[in-house]
Amino acid sequence: MAKYEKLVEQIRNQIQNEIWKVGDKLPSLRKQTEVSGMSLMTVLHAYQVLESQGWVVSHARSGYFVAPKVQYLSAKSSDVTVQTTENIDINDFIFEVLQASRTPYIVDFGSVYPDPKLYPRHQVNKSLMAAARTMPTSSALDNLPPGNEELRQLIAKRYAAQGISVHPEEIVITAGALEALNLSLQAVTQAGDWVVVESPTFYGALQSLQRLNLRALSVRTHPQDGIDLDSLEKALQSHSVKACWLMTNHQNPLGCTLSNDKKKRLIELLVKYNVFLIEDDVYSELYFGGQKPLPAKAFDQQGMTMHCSSFSKSLVAGFRIGWVAAGQMALPIQKLQLMSTLSASAPIQLALAKYLSTRNYENHLRQLRRKLEQRKFATWQLLRSYFPPNVSVNYSEGGYFLWVELPEHLDATELYQRALKDNISIAPGKMFSASKQFNHCFRLNSSFECSEPEERAIKRLAELIQNMLDE
Repeated sequence: MAKYEKLVEQIRNQIQNEIWKVGDKLPSLRKQTEVSGMSLMTVLHAYQVLESQGWVVSHARSGYFVAPKVQYLSAKSSDVTVQTTENIDINDFIFEVLQASRTPYIVDFGSVYPDPKLYPRHQVNKSLMAAARTMPTSSALDNLPPGNEELRQLIAKRYAAQGISVHPEEIVITAGALEALNLSLQAVTQAGDWVVVESPTFYGALQSLQRLNLRALSVRTHPQDGIDLDSLEKALQSHSVKACWLMTNHQNPLGCTLSNDKKKRLIELLVKYNVFLIEDDVYSELYFGGQKPLPAKAFDQQGMTMHCSSFSKSLVAGFRIGWVAAGQMALPIQKLQLMSTLSASAPIQLALAKYLSTRNYENHLRQLRRKLEQRKFATWQLLRSYFPPNVSVNYSEGGYFLWVELPEHLDATELYQRALKDNISIAPGKMFSASKQFNHCFRLNSSFECSEPEERAIKRLAELIQNMLDE
């Protein structure tokens, strides 16, 4: 066994035996070098291996900490691997929750968007004003499906930077990612078809299935490892599935990211059973660490993946510009868009093309990722400090969601209703499933600065949970 492997095993055993507890800072590289007698490079290699295995997380200029997720790797998961739902009826509840979040002065932990103060509003507005001044009279026609040519080329270059070849003609610009996802779903299904979703899943997927009279196969999804591919294959064998709507990176609501091996196997499974993948990848720019995660589309050589994303989570929510790299379905999706929204906003497409052609976007993304990482970790520490010990909080590297599991006899919808009276919103688990399986869970947005109002709101949530436990 190499020296670094011995140190890896030693620290892993110490974490398992709770000598180092979740959130604890490990000895610095220099200190560990002195204690172990190993070289600085050997210690660094060991820490990096522990990080890659999920045992520790690194924070710039702060060092290495025991990863939050280690505490919850043994968290209970449902025995139900695949659940069928033929009549989805969830839109009314989702509408009610989203409307309630518009209350003035609310601490909006239930929001799906990051803190709007993190957006480079002034820079983007300057691009919008410049686009409005120079917009040609033919812009309405120039920006019809598949969308603004310069914007599609810039998006194609962003794929190329990850080693993914996507032709600009394959890209269709849409009015946000949700339109891209809905058009993709319409292109490959008819009423009554079976569609695979994760369990829990993004509520927008359930709303789309309800609207199109589609039937759901909900496949068990682990808070850290993502969708259970063995269960997925069983679903593909037992049902005539037309499409899978999945989030492979920083999944909403759990936050999990599939490994590259799982993404590759996922594509192999879907090709084997001739099933289209609708890949919802709106959070991939919000990674922590040095490397952007690949989409599953990177492993697709058949053109059966419709990769959907947007600028709403990474740049500005109000512009509502997204896209789909649609593979062999690009033309059908363009025709569907022409019959519905006609096209995404021409001035906004032009403004984004101007903004993306500068270096401002990359500079903004670096700052955004750093702040989201800091805020997510700080929020997790506050939850750990205030919440009762029998409440589990799933932490993941990337994005800005924390998935909270209450004891199973508690109802997160009841907690949501009580919290709303104190001007605090959360996203109850009922939003993310067509069943009652996650009624004891909720999603919390960690993108807001942990200032006094946020800390007070977390403390109040903890009090409300404890009150429910005591009743």
